[in-house]
Amino acid sequence: MNFPTDLKYTTKDEWIRVEGNTATIGISDFAQDALSDIVFVEYAVSEGDDVGKGDTLGTIESVKAASDVYFPVGGKIVAVNEDLLDAPELVNTDPYGEAWMIKIELGDPAEVESMLDAAAYEADTKGRE
Repeated sequence: MNFPTDLKYTTKDEWIRVEGNTATIGISDFAQDALSDIVFVEYAVSEGDDVGKGDTLGTIESVKAASDVYFPVGGKIVAVNEDLLDAPELVNTDPYGEAWMIKIELGDPAEVESMLDAAAYEADTKGRE
């Protein structure tokens, strides 16, 4: 299992990478492994939308289950990874790279500070295996 230390995480298995005032969001390696083969990605939002922490980002469906994905922070959407609509399996092969889902301009950068670091997230996943 991969837990990159340059990311922050939620207990619902989303990750965030902050670069300046922009945050990239996706689901973790742990989440994609638990879901198994990803077959469908659907977004509940579009570029330009304003979103709040906890709002629904979209849905990821696998051969085992469907799971909602939530925004770990609020802000304005600046990019949506449309590639996942045609190639949802990227979530399984590269959850922290090509399979990013959304990029947002942070509304409140302090929201990131309340998220888990890699060590805390890894410890959280141990109780759910």
